[in-house]
Amino acid sequence: MSGLLHSRTKFLTGTILSLVAIVFARTLFSKPAIAEASPPEKTSAHREYATFAAGCFWSMEAIFKQLKGVEKVLPGYSGGKVPNPSYEDVETGQTGHAESVNIAFDPTIITYSDLLKVLLTVRNPTTPNQQGPDVGPQYRFIVFTRNAEQRKTVDEAIKKTIQQRLWADPISVEILPYKKFYRAEDYHIDYYRLHPDQPYCQSVVAPEIAEFRAKFKSKLKK
Repeated sequence: MSGLLHSRTKFLTGTILSLVAIVFARTLFSKPAIAEASPPEKTSAHREYATFAAGCFWSMEAIFKQLKGVEKVLPGYSGGKVPNPSYEDVETGQTGHAESVNIAFDPTIITYSDLLKVLLTVRNPTTPNQQGPDVGPQYRFIVFTRNAEQRKTVDEAIKKTIQQRLWADPISVEILPYKKFYRAEDYHIDYYRLHPDQPYCQSVVAPEIAEFRAKFKSKLKK
């Protein structure tokens, strides 16, 4: 029994150290800069917008960019009151902002409901203020709605997710009215594609993308 306890302690210690190293690596490869408010959005019959927060925006951007009908995905910050926050500001957990993605999509190809299905499947909606190894209010799960129709669709998507029992634990998702999205600093844009060998990308982002691609093969761009 003592041997088993020793092995388990050794394993847990190694896991904790690995998570600390991953988060440290993510911070290490970031540089100070100021985010910018996104320009006004222009919706049309072939362009709508969705804004989600659910953990690291490097992973979120890389995932949603691969979907057919998605035209553009920008990482950034939303949900707080501090104007023009920097990455360093947001990572303190004191700004109210969460790492987010702003998605421009063609609703004739992919619907808002489709995007929510991906979000609620490949991101964990049951862990408040946490997504994988990333912990803090800046990593909380939020859906920002732009109108009553989006709000209704979100309620329906969450209800369906609960009915399908996709997650064992209770769902904890904030639903907030969209107010403003601050585009992240340039070095965050397309980060995973440009830095696939970065430790955090290898250890955290790559497995998340692999899981997403396996579950949504029919929705992927060719």
